[in-house]
Parts: sequence; C-alpha cells; structure tokens
Amino acid sequence: MTKRTTSYILPCCLVLVLLTGWINAGTAAPKPEKGGTHIAYYAYEVMYNPEYRIPKWVRYTLTAAETDGPYSRSGLNFVPDPSLSLPQAEDSDYRNSGWSRGHMAPAGDFKWCERAMQESFYFTNCCPQDISLNNGQWKTLEEKVRGWAKKFGSVTVVTGPLLMDNAYGTIGRNKVVVPDAFFNADLAGEQCIAFVMYNKPRNENLQKCAMSVDRLEELYGIDFFPELKDRVEVQIEAGYNLKYWGL
Repeated sequence: MTKRTTSYILPCCLVLVLLTGWINAGTAAPKPEKGGTHIAYYAYEVMYNPEYRIPKWVRYTLTAAETDGPYSRSGLNFVPDPSLSLPQAEDSDYRNSGWSRGHMAPAGDFKWCERAMQESFYFTNCCPQDISLNNGQWKTLEEKVRGWAKKFGSVTVVTGPLLMDNAYGTIGRNKVVVPDAFFNADLAGEQCIAFVMYNKPRNENLQKCAMSVDRLEELYGIDFFPELKDRVEVQIEAGYNLKYWGL
C-alpha cells in the first residue's frame, strides 16, 4: 500500500508542498510522461527507466513528524528491487567506477519507518553521482529540505536526473547511464523553488543553483505540478523568494 507519491526525469532537484485548495482532485505525475515504469513504494513513488537503469523521477511528501526517527541506514546497501522483473543496476556496476551510488529520495528522509528506509536502498532510487556532489552540495540541499519540512509542516519533493549530452556515458556490465545533472523542486507553504546541479563537484552556494519552477519547465518542457489549480500554478511557479527559503 502506498503512503503517498509522484515523479519524472529532469535536471537536478525539485521539492514542493501542496496545500488544501491548491490542487485539483486526484493525483498527477509530471507531464509530459514518455515511457518508463511507475512504481509505488510505501513512502515514495518513482518513474523508472529500465533502458537506462535509473529513475526518471522520484516524488514523496515529507512531514515535520517524519524528519527524524529510530531507523538508521546502518548495515543497508543498495540492491535491485526483488519484486521488479525489469533490468536494473547491480552493485558491481558502481564498484570502482569512480561514481557514487546517489539516492534520489534520500535515506535521511525515511528514519521514521523501517520499510521506507529499506526501500530507499533499491537501485530504482539510485543514480551514478559525483562523489563530491553527493557528499557536498546535494547533501546540503537534502538537509535544507528536512529543515523546510519542520518549518512549514510538510514539503513535497520531486527529484531526479537530467540527461542532456550524455557526456559521461555508462558504467558497468548493465550500462547504467550517468546523468549530466540533477534537479530538485520544492513546494512548501505558498511558495515553490527549483534547483539544478550538474553532475560534478560544486562549490557554489544554493542560491546560484536556484530557479523558478516555471523556468525549469520552460527549459525542459515538463509540467511538474499538473495537479495545482491553474490560477495558483501561474502565481507560485513564476518566481521564487530566497528569503522565504532561508537562502
């Protein structure tokens, strides 16, 4: 049974919070949606690309109460989803590749639930990611997201890889595609913001990676939040307020 969710393939990172009255009835994935296999895990959902062995996008909602908990990532390693009969990455693909195993939905957001923590270590939630980026700026953004969940009560996150020139090729026997960049978009309270980070060491602050959701949608032709009512979508996706996000 799914707790809640949504997803797509894009640039860097994306996070959102949806309020009552802001969204149309039902749930909706980012559009346009071309190919991929939709998987609903307990705490997040993913649009998985079996051809590239990476997710297209991952979406979940994090509440303030879920920002901490008793469950640790200790002893957990990435594994293929045993319930999925599609091509997946394997640990050997990453070993000695020079790339880290990068969570899209971070394990740190699932300390509240043992099952959610375990499912975050499926390769369907993983991309080859620059080691310095994974341990640096990307991690900083993940920590910011948890802070926003505490501050605003909840945040809905859409995140995933961006494929452009395929400058880094593939890794391993299973030819896992290495993304050119990653996206992250956040919606919380009455504001939303998007981030794009290239798959290489980054030293800039988050302000330099930030952009409006509209800008991200214009660049990549995707409606990230089709469930938002049109009048609200136009209003909140057009810009972003760094002060609101504490940046």
